[in-house]
Amino acid sequence: MASTKPARQQKVAKRPPSLEEMARTALKWEAVAALGLADKVRAEGWGGLSAAETGRVGGLIGKWRRDPKRSLGQAAVK
Repeated sequence: MASTKPARQQKVAKRPPSLEEMARTALKWEAVAALGLADKVRAEGWGGLSAAETGRVGGLIGKWRRDPKRSLGQAAVK
């Protein structure tokens, strides 16, 4: 008879985030703050955002990436 115990998962050591990941996270936080959702994300986490709010964050980031006047590096420096 087969065992009904769930398989053990191995713990994977977390690697430190790359500079690109840190810049992307900083950009997300900047967009959330610009939309007035920073308190909600701090309280409930990223999963607490509705689909519409998440779409607005992504849309704002996309708009910023397409804007040649905006330097994406400024979010990481703040």
